[in-house]
Amino acid sequence: MKGKIIILAVKIIMGAIALGLGIWYLSSAIGGAALTYSSMDNFLTAIGAENGDIASVNGCFMCRYITDLFSVIGDATELFWNAILDGLLVLIALGFGIYITYTGVAHVWDATKKTAGSKVEDKKIEFKPWFEKISKQGVRVFIVAALLGGAALGGPETLKALTHLVITPVLYLGGLLGMAASGVTDAATCAMGAVDAGEMMSPVLGPFMCVIGNVNSVVLAGAAGGFSLMNYAWLGMGGGAFTWIAGLSLVIMFLVVGFDLFFQILSVVFKLIFLIIFLPLFIAAFAFEGAWKLASGLFDKGINMLINAAIKIVVITLKVVIIYATISYAADSYFPGPVDGYSVMLPPMLGQSPENPDVETLSVMNVFSECERVSLVDGKMDKDKFTSCFSAQRAMVERQYPGAFDFLDDGWDFLVMMAALFALYFLVLRDKVEGILASVGKEDFDFGGQIKQLGKNIWSVPKQIANAVGKAMDERAI
Repeated sequence: MKGKIIILAVKIIMGAIALGLGIWYLSSAIGGAALTYSSMDNFLTAIGAENGDIASVNGCFMCRYITDLFSVIGDATELFWNAILDGLLVLIALGFGIYITYTGVAHVWDATKKTAGSKVEDKKIEFKPWFEKISKQGVRVFIVAALLGGAALGGPETLKALTHLVITPVLYLGGLLGMAASGVTDAATCAMGAVDAGEMMSPVLGPFMCVIGNVNSVVLAGAAGGFSLMNYAWLGMGGGAFTWIAGLSLVIMFLVVGFDLFFQILSVVFKLIFLIIFLPLFIAAFAFEGAWKLASGLFDKGINMLINAAIKIVVITLKVVIIYATISYAADSYFPGPVDGYSVMLPPMLGQSPENPDVETLSVMNVFSECERVSLVDGKMDKDKFTSCFSAQRAMVERQYPGAFDFLDDGWDFLVMMAALFALYFLVLRDKVEGILASVGKEDFDFGGQIKQLGKNIWSVPKQIANAVGKAMDERAI
């Protein structure tokens, strides 16, 4: 019995630590106190989007280490390329020499057999067909050799440029479509920055950060809504325990969603990295028709992988967008309500804007927008300034519209409706979305999933120790 209690206590403590760290991580990614954001520009500034660049959004889990990892992989890839390029060129040259010799001998042999019964003066061998045949092959060999660095051309720099032309547009397109789905395109761009000639993986890293930044903006927007509810209750602006619990539930939900989606995106990107690493082998296979036929299956899979990467990025983005839209509907129904395209708790994602609000709702909107303007200092919100402004402005509005801010006390109703919508998503909609993601292409190697499982294994070590201690104590008690 004592052992079970110890195990349970360890699990509760570890869960509380993980939850606390996650909530602190999300909170620190949002500049100042999250109370309200009436415009996407203000919200993006609060989460660190410098000059509207979605790639610079805060809250990217492990992004600093991912950047370092990309740099290491890029260096290793360049070393791998340098190690095999000379060998590939030698093999291609030997192969072309063998091809010329073999086809030449075969051509002469065939011509000799055809003229075996002819007179001596008629025994002429026509080499034009043979020259046409080897010239076509020679063009293929020359193109491949030029790309791989033969004849003082091509080499690693050309392969880098080719990688930039092939891989970057795929991720960039996926990122832009994802941004369109989340509704940040009016306030943010995917700048990506200049491609660093010294970094092999910079063509991948730039759009990757845009994709991550876009997903993080939605995750942080949902978390900001949760923090705003918690702050309304905590600062005495309205609402009670249920409002605070509803806010905490939102924060936890988007914490879990954001953590999971990061690894899904990482798996997609690492598949593209493998394509980059083995790009010279794909190019070398093109030199000879026979080798190209053998490798055509792999080439087709590579092309499909590029297309699937863009689709998967959009589908992964849609997963968090659907969740945000679900919460947004509930928030729009209660804060301030009724459904009119406006909520005081969530940033206006998904292209939301007020739809024919009445005079009372306009008065409420003006209070939050004015107090937001007053309390924002260098993009960060000061909760004391906001609270003072809100108290004064609220009193003025309620003299004309009594109960105009009673919606802040609808925490219980919002919590119940949110739970019902979540049940609808997880029991009905999620399987549909996952089905779309699975239909794009089965994950043969889930790199992100492997990393996440590694983290779970490390995190489970204290639990395993607690289990061993608990078992030993139970056995001793017996």
